[in-house]
Amino acid sequence: MATERRGIDRSLLLVTMLLTVIGLAMILSASYVKAEEMTGDPFFFFKKQLIWLFIGFGALLCGINIDYRKLRPLAKPILWVAVILLGFVLLEGSGHSAKGSARWIGFGMLKFQPSELAKLAVAVYLASVIADKPRLITNLQRGFLPLLGILMVVFFLVLKQPDLGTGITILVIGFVLLAAGGARIKHLSATALFALPASVFAWLFILKGYQKDRVLTFLNPQSDPQGKGYHIIQSLIALGSGGLLGAGFGNSKQKFLYLPEQHTDFIFAIIGEELGLIGAAAVVCLFIFYAWRGYRAAVRSSDAFGALLACGLTTMVICQALINIGVVTSSMPVTGIPLPFISYGGSSLTLLLFATGLLLNISKSGGRVQTSESGNRRRRNRRTYISGAGNRR
Repeated sequence: MATERRGIDRSLLLVTMLLTVIGLAMILSASYVKAEEMTGDPFFFFKKQLIWLFIGFGALLCGINIDYRKLRPLAKPILWVAVILLGFVLLEGSGHSAKGSARWIGFGMLKFQPSELAKLAVAVYLASVIADKPRLITNLQRGFLPLLGILMVVFFLVLKQPDLGTGITILVIGFVLLAAGGARIKHLSATALFALPASVFAWLFILKGYQKDRVLTFLNPQSDPQGKGYHIIQSLIALGSGGLLGAGFGNSKQKFLYLPEQHTDFIFAIIGEELGLIGAAAVVCLFIFYAWRGYRAAVRSSDAFGALLACGLTTMVICQALINIGVVTSSMPVTGIPLPFISYGGSSLTLLLFATGLLLNISKSGGRVQTSESGNRRRRNRRTYISGAGNRR
């Protein structure tokens, strides 16, 4: 059988580099006022992000060069580590807290968010289990419900931090992988219908007061413009004042401590203010292009684990981007989640670059061109597997 080994997806690598460079430039612009007020050094956040960027590039190269199939037997240990760290960060005095959230562990500058690892762990674990036993996912008691239960455990641990945005991302990753792996439509539909009473339960017994306020404020931010609605109103002012072409790089007014979290969760508002509608739309197009190349790697993968892993990793990035942009544009209630590759944050950037390295690895190692008839049959079977068409009755 003749095979031809593909190279890495240079288009995916290029769009990742563009997003990262845009992020570094916008962190420099958005953070220097706050950095100077807090530390006396206007380049404080920029320099820290630059250090993390070098670490992230190391993670990217690691993801590209290791064989992604070696993650398969490590799927369960990685998940256990993520769960233990999520539990550890909730222990009183064990994690680092900020604004009522306990999300970090570590010392000094080297602080790490276990929830970032949890997203990757869920993608790897579900991809591994479904690839190992593809028929099991169609069985409600022995396959679908146990996997859904594991997913909910991770979700509730993240929600307890509290980190609703990351929790939603984990649920979406899991749901997409269950669907791509061939779960029955009736099981997926029943799970979706169960989300309504589950949301009511979460509203009554799990969500904290400020999280409920965010939902209510989302419906009418002008009801409390100097209080609960201040955040989103300032974000919309930034976006609106940018116009078509923007005020120019470095010329934002909202970053002068009007807009909170201007270099982290709300950096997209500064992009809209300084680079205008064209600049903001260009960033959205880059994420759309990333999604195309990521899901393309999944479809072209030569093995089920690679296909499902690529699907999960791409969903992780795109779901996070959609939530962040939705929050900044007041299309969703406010929840703290960074814009992938662009927002300030070391653990997020490192894990995202590692995930992209794995995607590039799958496009290189998994994507062999099969030139024989058996290779053609394998590609047809792989596509059927990803759609789950053969299992959905």
